[in-house]
Amino acid sequence: MTTYEIKIKTGDRLGSGTNANIEIVLFDGSGKHTKPAKLDNLFRDDFERGHLDVFTIKDETDIPEVTEIKLRRDTAGRFSDWFVDQIEVLNKNTKITSIFPVLRWIRPKVDLFIGRHDTFLPQFDPRLQQRNAELQEKRTLYEYEERIPGLPVQIKNVPEDEEYSISRKWDIATKILRLRVEKGLDRIFGCGRWETFDDLTSVYTSYFERPKAVDDWKRDESFGWQRLNSVNPNLIYLCTEIPTKFGVTEDDIASFLEGLTISEAISEKRLFLIDLEILDGVTCFKEYVCPAPIALFFVNDKGQLMPVAIQLFQQKGPDNPVFLPSDPPYTWLFAKMWYNVADTSYHQSISHLGCTHLLMEGICIASNRCLSPSHPMFKLLAPHFLYHIAVNDHSLSSLIDAGGIFDTTMAIGHAGALELIIKGVRKWRMNVDGIYPELLKSKGVYCKDGSILPTFYQRDDMLTLYEAIHGYVTKYVNFYYDTSDKIIGDNEIQTFGQELTKSKSDGGCGILGVPFKNGRFTSAEQLTIVFTSIIFTSTVGHSAVNTAQYDTYGFPPNYPTRLDGAPPKNKSPLTEEDIVKCVVDRETTIEVMSLAVILSEKIKNALGDFEVNYTYDPAAVKIVEEFRKELKDIGQNINQRNEKLERKFEYLHPEEIPNSVSL
Repeated sequence: MTTYEIKIKTGDRLGSGTNANIEIVLFDGSGKHTKPAKLDNLFRDDFERGHLDVFTIKDETDIPEVTEIKLRRDTAGRFSDWFVDQIEVLNKNTKITSIFPVLRWIRPKVDLFIGRHDTFLPQFDPRLQQRNAELQEKRTLYEYEERIPGLPVQIKNVPEDEEYSISRKWDIATKILRLRVEKGLDRIFGCGRWETFDDLTSVYTSYFERPKAVDDWKRDESFGWQRLNSVNPNLIYLCTEIPTKFGVTEDDIASFLEGLTISEAISEKRLFLIDLEILDGVTCFKEYVCPAPIALFFVNDKGQLMPVAIQLFQQKGPDNPVFLPSDPPYTWLFAKMWYNVADTSYHQSISHLGCTHLLMEGICIASNRCLSPSHPMFKLLAPHFLYHIAVNDHSLSSLIDAGGIFDTTMAIGHAGALELIIKGVRKWRMNVDGIYPELLKSKGVYCKDGSILPTFYQRDDMLTLYEAIHGYVTKYVNFYYDTSDKIIGDNEIQTFGQELTKSKSDGGCGILGVPFKNGRFTSAEQLTIVFTSIIFTSTVGHSAVNTAQYDTYGFPPNYPTRLDGAPPKNKSPLTEEDIVKCVVDRETTIEVMSLAVILSEKIKNALGDFEVNYTYDPAAVKIVEEFRKELKDIGQNINQRNEKLERKFEYLHPEEIPNSVSL
C-alpha cells in the first residue's frame, strides 16, 4: 500500500465551506489511478471557510508523481457549496509533492479534473470538453450591459465569485456616515460657513490627519507641483505655440520668464500648457459654475513648474481676463482655486472613474468570458481584477447616481460627471493612453534624463514602473507563446481580442486602439502591449489618480470640488474674507474630507504581493519572483531619490500600489 498525504485549502470567500461528502482520485500521466477515496477526518469539521485540512489515504496503486486529480462532491449537509483554493498531494514513499491550484467552486455530482499547476493553452488541454463547459457557464454569469448610453460596458449581474466577503462589503455612502458618527463630526464641525482659513485648518489638530497641502497651498510652486505630482498629472503638454483663443501676451508674462521671450521659452522647452476645453459647456449642479480654463506654465531656473497665466474660460474677451501672478494676491489665488474646480471635475470623472474603474471593468468581464481559469493569460490578469467588479458595484452608485456624492460635493453634479466620463472614454486609445511612454510622447513630455520638466517625479516613477511591468509581461507572454502558431491557434485568446474590440452595440467592450489586426492576434508583441496596458492601468495608473486624494482634497481650499458664487470677471482686489465665503460650508467640508479619507485607503496588498496566487508553473513562478525583485529595487531607488528632496514624492512607491483597482 502507498500512503498519500493530501492538504486541501478551502477558500475564504463567502459560503466557501462545505458539509458535503468529498471524494478524490489520483492519476499519473499514463492513465493509472487510485480508487476513489473519501476525505473525512473523524471528530473534526472539515472544509471550513479559510481552513487548511490534512488527510492521509492509502491505496494499492503506487503513483510516484501525481500529475492529475479528480474531485467530486455530493449535496449532503445543510451547506454543500465548496470553493477550493489549492490541493497538495505528497507521495510519502517518493517524497514528491504535486500542487493543484483549483481556485473554483466544486459543482455537485460532477467530476472535476485538475492537472498539476493547471496551466494550459486550450489547444494543449487534455480536458478540453471540461474546459469548454466551464467557459460556457462563465459566459452566462459574466454578461455585458451598457447601463448608461455612452459609458463603458459593465456587468449585468454581479456573479457570486465577485462579491466581497462580509469583512469587505461596504459602500462609500455607508462608510462616510459611519466615519461621521464615530468621530462626532457633525457636532464638532457645526454648520454654517467658515470664518477664516485658520478656522478651517483648526480641525486637523484632533479629528483629521493634516494633509500635506495645508501649509503651502497658496504658493505658486505648490500649484505647479500639483499639476505634475498630484492626482491629475497627465494633462500637461509641451507648448509649441500660444493658442489664438488664449488672450495672454508677451508683455503680460515677460517678467515671469527670467529674461526669455515666449519664442525663446518655447524653443528651450520651458513653456507648457493645460487646456481643459473638454469642460466647455458641461452641465453643472444647480447654480454652481465649472470653468473650462487654459493655463500656461514656465519651468524656472530651479526646475520648478510655475503658473504664469490662467484664463478661466475658452474664448478671450473683456469679461474673461488672463489672470497673472502680478495681479492682487487674493485675486490671483482665487483664479487658481477656480482653475482647480475644473481640475477636480476632470479628475474624478475622467481620470479616476472613467479611464480606470469603468474601462477596466469591461476588460475584466471579457477575460472571464473568454479565458479559461486554466489559461496562463487569465492567471496573469486575475490578481489585477480582484474585487474590481465588486468595488464598482458597491461604490459607483454612491458617487454618480442622482442625489449621490457628486451632487452633494461637486460643481458638475452627477449629470455633468456622466457627460465628462462619456467624452473622456470616447477619446481613450489603448495604443496611446494605455501605453504610458506613448502618452508622454503625444504630449511632448517624454523624457528619461530630466531635461524636460525635471520635477515631474510622478512621470519618472510611472515610466519606470511601466517598463518593469512591460518586462514582466514580455517574459511571461514569450514563455507560453514561443511561436506565433501558438497564438494563432489559441481560440480563447482570439475570442478575447474579438470581444475587446467589438462595438458595444454588437455585444463587445468597444475598446479602441487594441493591436488586433484583421480580427486576429498574430504576435507576442501584440499580446504584450495589451496585457501590459491592462495591468499598468489597473495598478500604477489607478494609484496615480487615487493614492494622493486625501493630501489633495483633504484641505478643500487647496483643491476645491466647487465654489459658491461666480468666477471673477475682472482683476479687482479681493480679500481673504471674499474668498473664504465662497469655500464650501462646514457640512460639505465634512463630506469632502471624509470622502478623501475613504478613497485614499489602501485595502489590498502591494503590487506583486498577490492576495490570491494563481501562478504555480515553475518557470512562470520564476518570472513573478524576478518582477518582485525589480519592484523592490525600484522602491529602494525612490527612497534614495526622496532623501535628497525637500518635498518628497512617495505616492508611487511600489509598496503603496495595490494589485488592482481599489477605491
